Amino acid sequence: MTRKNDPFDLELTPDLILRAYRAGIFPMSESAEDADIFWVSPQLRGIIPLDEFRISRSLAKTLRTHRFSVVVDRDFDAVIEGCATAGSDRESTWINATIRDLYAELFAMGYCHTVEVYDGETLVGGLYGLAIGGAFFGESMFHRRTDASKIATAHLVDRLNAGGYVLLDTQFLTDHLASLGAIEIPRALYELRLSAALELEGDFFALDRA
Repeated sequence: MTRKNDPFDLELTPDLILRAYRAGIFPMSESAEDADIFWVSPQLRGIIPLDEFRISRSLAKTLRTHRFSVVVDRDFDAVIEGCATAGSDRESTWINATIRDLYAELFAMGYCHTVEVYDGETLVGGLYGLAIGGAFFGESMFHRRTDASKIATAHLVDRLNAGGYVLLDTQFLTDHLASLGAIEIPRALYELRLSAALELEGDFFALDRA
C-alpha cells in the first residue's frame, strides 16, 4: 500500500476528493479519533468484476426469501454511522469526523450513494460509496443482521449492471469480499480499467426505471 501525504497540496474539499478518485487515490484516517487524513494508492487494488459476482447457494436462498426491504439514498447519516461504529464485524473504524462531513457533502452533490437494508423501519445493514462516470468506489459496509451487507452488495451489483457501470472498486480485498467474487489486480491494470470507466456515464437510478 502506498500512502501519499498530500498529493495535491490543496485544502481538503469534495472537489479534491473527486479529483483524487479519478486519479486512483482515496483518503483514509488511522482511526475515528485521528483528525489527520492520508491518501492511499494500493499496489494491489480490490475490485468485484460486475459479471463475476459470486452468489453462493445459501446467499441465493437468502436473496429469494429474506424479509428485508432494500432502498437507496434514504438516510446517509444512519448508514455512515453504522459503518463508523465498531461492532461484531469490526473492532475499529477509519471513518473520522472529516470523512463524515466530506462524504455528506458529496451525498448532497449526488456523487455519494447508499444502499440500505431495513427490517421494518430498522436499518440493519448497508453500504456507501461514490459513483463517478462508469465507476463505483465502495467505501464501507456494515450489518446488524446476518447477510444484510451481502444483500446490500448484491443489490448494488444489480444496480450497477443496470446502470451501465463497468468498475466496482472495493479498494482492498477481504475474506468477506472474496467470498462474493472480489479479486486483486495490479495498480497499473486498475488504472487502465479506471480510465476506461471514467469515459462512460453510469446511471445509478436506471434500475428504478426498469
